[in-house]
Amino acid sequence: MDRDRKIAVLIDADNVSEKYIKYIFAEISNHGIPTYKRIYGDWTKPNLSSWKTVLLNYSITPIQQYSYTTGKNSTDAALIIDAMDILYSKNVDGFCIVSSDSDFTKLAARLREAGMYVLGMGEKKTPTPFISACEKFKYLEVLATDPTNPDGTDMMETGKQGAPEDGMASIKELIQAIKIIVTESSDEDGWAFLGEVGNRLNKRYPDFDTRNYGYAKLTPLISSLKQFEIQSRKTANPNIRVHYIKNK
Repeated sequence: MDRDRKIAVLIDADNVSEKYIKYIFAEISNHGIPTYKRIYGDWTKPNLSSWKTVLLNYSITPIQQYSYTTGKNSTDAALIIDAMDILYSKNVDGFCIVSSDSDFTKLAARLREAGMYVLGMGEKKTPTPFISACEKFKYLEVLATDPTNPDGTDMMETGKQGAPEDGMASIKELIQAIKIIVTESSDEDGWAFLGEVGNRLNKRYPDFDTRNYGYAKLTPLISSLKQFEIQSRKTANPNIRVHYIKNK
């Protein structure tokens, strides 16, 4: 089960604000169980003092890394070394790397080569190479404004519905991708299982998330595009229905 997946959570304090921490761990719970919880930074610097209470509340282990040389990021090196040590310990099934820094692109790629599930999280400024290197990538701003999260601001009320930010697939690009996927995976009548369409979208776009477009689920997002027919079918379980999609 995916939710039983053991995940090492490694956070780059230099590139992430403590205000996102509750959203980070709420999202991780959808992907697995956080085992290692470490955060990296130079804790002698006053700008990281706001993390103190957060670390205690979430039982995150701070890793001290002094900036030995001006212009060099020692924090990145420490995180990468720890990630490789954890990989070789064979105690986890995946990693969550929380940073908006492209320096972790090679690390994410290497972990995936080793068969690890790699979940990335960062702000919308995160460079595309790092996003592409992860199996899944979540935007912190989107997590913090999840319409299903009572602590967040409802996207439907802020005018962000259907308006992805830079770096996300545009609506036009999304429609084209869905049409291709439906054509490739449909039966003789042109119907494709919506769950399979969602899986293929996730593989094609690591940062694909219906919440990026203001919707909590895939079905209402696709319905809003006005380019597809959606059919709900009964299953042997009267409480469960499955959805199929067809190009108009």
